[in-house]
Amino acid sequence: MNRVFRALFRYFLKGVLVVVPIGAAIFLIFWVVSSLDKSLNLSDVLWVNPKTGKYVYIPGLGILTVLVIILLAGIVVTNFITEPIKLWFNRWLNRLPLFNFLYSSIKDLTEAFVGDEKKFNEPVLVEVNESGLKKIGFLTQKDLVLLDLPGEVAVYFPFSYSFAGQLCIISKEKVKPLKMNGTEAMKFVVSGGVSGIH
Repeated sequence: MNRVFRALFRYFLKGVLVVVPIGAAIFLIFWVVSSLDKSLNLSDVLWVNPKTGKYVYIPGLGILTVLVIILLAGIVVTNFITEPIKLWFNRWLNRLPLFNFLYSSIKDLTEAFVGDEKKFNEPVLVEVNESGLKKIGFLTQKDLVLLDLPGEVAVYFPFSYSFAGQLCIISKEKVKPLKMNGTEAMKFVVSGGVSGIH
């Protein structure tokens, strides 16, 4: 009887290893998409059922609206926005310090992942102390002469199981490039070292 229970318990654990990650990933995606759609969906304000006179909620319209706006913005910026318009926009932003700070921070972070010059594409290994402790990070600035820090580099260390991280200024000699791409390194660090190496 114990053998049967042990076998069932092993099957249960293997089932957990399959079902929990899939279920959690589906739940998180559904939660993010549905939350965005509910907050950005204007169909229940704009669309009225002529028979009942009540507003009609159309699921998915919020996400579709955002995708269309992003696509149209990309087309307009690529084909119609000239350098003088960009300079005028930057001057206007500088008059709004708080908004400019938030906008530029989010813009830089977005460009780090999806821009033409991705920032998290140089994974490095850094020896943290004399006892041999090492951390994986991403080289974000190779030259800090403007900060009066010659011979120093900026390395970003993401935290495991988090979207946060820490920026450190480190001597070039302590930074060693890793033979893996940025995606694998980020996956390895964020997963706590359980995935990302193939």
